[in-house]
Amino acid sequence: MRNTFYIPFLIAAMIFSRSTLAEGPIVIKFSHVVAGDTPKGKGAIKFKELAEKYTNGKVKIEVYPNSTLYKDKEELEALQLGADNLMLAPSSSKFGPIGIKQFEILDLPYILPSAEIKKKVLDGPIGKQLLGLLQPKGMVGLAYWDNGFADMTANKPLRKPEDYKGLKFRIQSSKVTEAMFHSYGATPQVMAFSDVYQALQTGVVDGQGNTPSNVYTQKMHEVQKFMTLTNNFYISYVVVVNKKFWDGLPADIRTQLSKAMDESTVYTNDIAQQQNDEALELIKKSGKTQIIALSDAEQAVMKKSVQPIYDEMAPRLGKEMLADFLKATGK
Repeated sequence: MRNTFYIPFLIAAMIFSRSTLAEGPIVIKFSHVVAGDTPKGKGAIKFKELAEKYTNGKVKIEVYPNSTLYKDKEELEALQLGADNLMLAPSSSKFGPIGIKQFEILDLPYILPSAEIKKKVLDGPIGKQLLGLLQPKGMVGLAYWDNGFADMTANKPLRKPEDYKGLKFRIQSSKVTEAMFHSYGATPQVMAFSDVYQALQTGVVDGQGNTPSNVYTQKMHEVQKFMTLTNNFYISYVVVVNKKFWDGLPADIRTQLSKAMDESTVYTNDIAQQQNDEALELIKKSGKTQIIALSDAEQAVMKKSVQPIYDEMAPRLGKEMLADFLKATGK
């Protein structure tokens, strides 16, 4: 079991176009930024199947993968501008810019020591507390969706912090993530997920961090010479719906959509590791990227190098919240 977490949460969006039931079904446009055969992509399809089944056709789901409806940065902007038909699944990184900085705790490198502890923490009081912070911003958090442990890719081997020095890495907007790359002597560059492949191909950035499933489906391994199994991030998503819209749904529809969301969440999280394992094997078989497995000693050096970031970011994240989070993880 790999045991490092980054939660840069890439964004997915469900956009609800509501009509009265007499006029036809409630149409839900589910837009996300990754490919349909990733864990989140398959989770969206599962939600479509279950939502349409449980509502007896009163709801219709349209799925838009790979940012074909919105780019990730545009979806949250639309929600913040008051679109009452919008549901999103953004990462912790997306909430900091709108004033909910506590979610960036999940961006701290090596913050969660295992998938089991991640589940315990996010399904427990702290996970619920974080979701509760969304309501004053007009959102309701419905679920946490896993993607999995992320690894670093670049055109040079990345075995120690010094190897990152002078390189440019794509990140999502997150002060915590920025601090981590700055500590390595690297330059972080905020960029939409849909732009990463071209940026890697043209040399706009030198590397990036992502799960094997995202790397493989976006073909990043075809334009990166090395993939280091760093496990220093965990990518996860938060399914969020506009509060006004959600509260205004008929109670029976809301109940059945919640049931569909709960079951698709279990499905998505169960297949995340499997999808990443399969993608990693496919990357290896492609022969286009050399896979580097860090030794225990090398991992220890990487972990030690980022510990000062915890103290540096504590005022931003909330010292009490961070202390409670670390206690819950057993640190």
